[in-house]
Amino acid sequence: MTSLFLLQLLNGVQLGVLLFLIAAGLTLVFGIMDFVNLAHGVIYMVGAYLVVMFAGMTGSYGLGLLLTLPATLVIGLVLEALIFRRLYDRPHLDQVLATFGLVMVVTELVKIIWGQSPLSILPPDALSGSVPLVGALRYPVFRLAVIAAGLAVAVGLWLVITRTRIGMRLRAGATNRAMVGALGVDIGRLFTVIFAFGAMLAGFAGAMVAPILSVDPGMGESVLILAFVVIVIGGIGSVKGAFAGALLVGIVDTLGRSFGPIILRAVMEPSAAAQTGRVLAPMLVYVLMAAILAARPQGLFGARP
Repeated sequence: MTSLFLLQLLNGVQLGVLLFLIAAGLTLVFGIMDFVNLAHGVIYMVGAYLVVMFAGMTGSYGLGLLLTLPATLVIGLVLEALIFRRLYDRPHLDQVLATFGLVMVVTELVKIIWGQSPLSILPPDALSGSVPLVGALRYPVFRLAVIAAGLAVAVGLWLVITRTRIGMRLRAGATNRAMVGALGVDIGRLFTVIFAFGAMLAGFAGAMVAPILSVDPGMGESVLILAFVVIVIGGIGSVKGAFAGALLVGIVDTLGRSFGPIILRAVMEPSAAAQTGRVLAPMLVYVLMAAILAARPQGLFGARP
């Protein structure tokens, strides 16, 4: 049981850092730009497809990853210039409808280009093995690399936001966007940088998860819902909150799915416990969100209204 707990805890941390890569850009877009972007999940999906394509072209996952990052950055710039820039001053309902339509368009384009069948990619040879943790328990090296990469990105974002001029503008924009514009900061350029960087982070998350999960046209939908839960728990506009919320959601979701049926066996028949556990486990993250919002309506690290 201890080995299972440790294994699922690491899986939860891995899910958490992937959610952070998606939620970090989403919380900045939502918190600073006041823009509801339902298309953020499809950029994550496109990142996964691009790394599969580039790795097949170059014969190297590492090169595929390096090509995916600027490609998703360019995709973010193009989408921001052609579509999202025209929606910044529109009501949230218009933003939701437009970005949902974009989700449908991009999903159909993905099916046309890569087909509907799931794709897969192997991790690089250098990261393909496993390492011993405790006793006979072993853990895949690539999953540890995903955790390390996510933590490195989190530290890098923290340094950028707290130690650089662009970070100062981001923090100021999250607090009072109108005042930042009145002080002479080019809000349009700031929005473009935020959106493109958020798209690159989402593409990076998709590229990192491609060797772990199957790459399919629907992979961005479920993760987008969890990403919104993360930013609500952490506090809208807070990258620190996105990190804390992502780890909480990842760990609670993973441990709940693994140990929920086991705990229910104490009071139910094994078959009923397994079925009930599968039904209740996905609800745990929403129960967590409700409990946190009841105690702190602004989220863990959100600014007080």
